[in-house]
Amino acid sequence: MMCQRRSVIAALFGGAVMFCQVQSVLAGCGPDPASCKVPSGDYELALPTNAGHSDDMGAVPAVVFLHGHGSAGATVMRNRSLVDGVLARGYAVIAPTALPRWQGKRSWNFLPGRAGRDEVLFLREVVTDAADRAGIDPERVLLAGFSAGAFMVNYLACAHPEDFAAYAPVAGGFWDPLPSSCAGPVRLFHTHGWADTVVPLEGRFLNGGTFRQGDVFAGLALWRRVNGCASDAPAGQGVSGQWSWRRWSCGASADLVFSLVPQGHVIPKDWPTQALDWFEATGD
Repeated sequence: MMCQRRSVIAALFGGAVMFCQVQSVLAGCGPDPASCKVPSGDYELALPTNAGHSDDMGAVPAVVFLHGHGSAGATVMRNRSLVDGVLARGYAVIAPTALPRWQGKRSWNFLPGRAGRDEVLFLREVVTDAADRAGIDPERVLLAGFSAGAFMVNYLACAHPEDFAAYAPVAGGFWDPLPSSCAGPVRLFHTHGWADTVVPLEGRFLNGGTFRQGDVFAGLALWRRVNGCASDAPAGQGVSGQWSWRRWSCGASADLVFSLVPQGHVIPKDWPTQALDWFEATGD
């Protein structure tokens, strides 16, 4: 596989990373193509053209991307800037689908103690199936998600930090009350829009005050405690294009980055570059 060096945020994260020039190809799990099925549900799969070929990287790394409230894995696959950006780096895209919950709309069962599908079990089934079916490397999987999917990312990272190599929530954190603690340190890249009014940085009440999205900065403070950061002050901060970032470096398995973009409740079009540059730079 032919690759070429990029330095979009290499200086930021302390090393050159590789950008792989590969065309993308969608790969379902049957005719049409069809969704992939595991005992607990369905997921969509897209593979880069290098998948299935032996090279220096061996098995294929992947991004598991969880959709937002009311959406589906198939909708994630129609986000071409997201999917093409990930595939072009030589990563597979895995897009699981949530089950209907509130008012019949699909969403993730992320709040602890709530009745519904065991999402941790479901995502484990998805990764295992993708590894068997398509040669995905289960040791190099980034769990990411948008909005409700980002809530799920945070709660899974908190309860089961060992399940994925790293975590990348977009426009979502914890809900109140925040967890008092988490099971262990994580590598986490949180992206949020400065102008987000759906999941505001300071949080907001929902359903007539029954639930409250948590303050994003309080969530970051929790992650700093969980990661054992020596200080609340970031080890580095700066601006890269439209991205304003802060980084807390608290150990090899406890890297924490918070990035703000001057947008609303969206997935930034260049998110794949930023997130995967970080993932690769801190993946050793």
